[in-house]
Amino acid sequence: MIIQKTSSPRLPNFDPNNFSFGNTFTDHMVICEYENGKWGEVKVVPYGPLSFTPAMMTLNYGQACFEGMKAYKDKDDNVFLFRVDKNFSRINKSAQRLAMPQLTEEIFVEGLKAFVDVDRGWVPHGEGMSLYLRPLIFATEEALKARISEKYMFAIVASPAKSYYSEPVAVKISDYYSRAASGGVGFSKAAGNYGASFYPTQLAKEEGYDQIIWTDDATHTKFEESGTMNVFVRINDTIYTPATSDKILDGVTRDSFIQLAKRRGIEVVIGDILVDDVLKAHADGSLKEVWGVGTAVVTNTFKAIGYKGQRFELPLLSEEESYALTLKRDLLNIQTNLAEDPFGWRWPVERKY
Repeated sequence: MIIQKTSSPRLPNFDPNNFSFGNTFTDHMVICEYENGKWGEVKVVPYGPLSFTPAMMTLNYGQACFEGMKAYKDKDDNVFLFRVDKNFSRINKSAQRLAMPQLTEEIFVEGLKAFVDVDRGWVPHGEGMSLYLRPLIFATEEALKARISEKYMFAIVASPAKSYYSEPVAVKISDYYSRAASGGVGFSKAAGNYGASFYPTQLAKEEGYDQIIWTDDATHTKFEESGTMNVFVRINDTIYTPATSDKILDGVTRDSFIQLAKRRGIEVVIGDILVDDVLKAHADGSLKEVWGVGTAVVTNTFKAIGYKGQRFELPLLSEEESYALTLKRDLLNIQTNLAEDPFGWRWPVERKY
């Protein structure tokens, strides 16, 4: 492990009450290079540009994947990561599917901990506040050849984060575009999955919606995901969510919600969610909530869903009435050390560097 601290820290000028998520970056980053069949040494270095050319293979052939994680700070300035083992496993699944070299636990976990330790001052306090972490792997070889790259970089960058959405959103159920296909890369966090989603989302926004509920590529009759989130539906007092597959991401927040709901004694059904069943439940009044979950957003409740030119308004429930908001609170309390952690999800970051 090489630690090279910046000589010009920007942290003293950081205003936690006035910043832009995803455009404000911490003082450092992690880099680790792969060449000659092996990963090199992990380095924590000052954040800044890297030198590449347009012939870099990731730009031409799309070998790139990433993870989304967060670090949290409690009232005593202790810093915690969350379910790191899940992200480590998933980035390696993504890398394997894209024919990229997998990471060792030492590179991923120890690099992450060292980075967050060095930049722990960037982890903000407060309701909904966190440090968003973006580990990524991408091909760096300079070659215009349609083959597996021989050089890669593992990197981690970080941006302070507030609540992603402050208000419920309206979503359109897709009846044409799909996020992923059977046998494809939908289960991975391949960079191309996100680029391909932007155009359909733009079309939905032109119709007055904030996001899309993606449906299956074969029939467009089943919910799969919503935007970049896993999706949940509550009918009466039962929660439904699609099973993960080679088309649906195994979300860490999704799994956490399922376990928290079961701990509260809420029935959770994992399986197909038919568009027709959701619309019927809306018509008879049994559709109580629809929401999405993900690392960046945590939970985003939906105020309306659109389908084939019709818009269906949804109830806006209080936190006491809403399963989505109740489970969000349970999750945040564990993440920020305001509640016991019966699952062993919190990973403390020790002061070392």
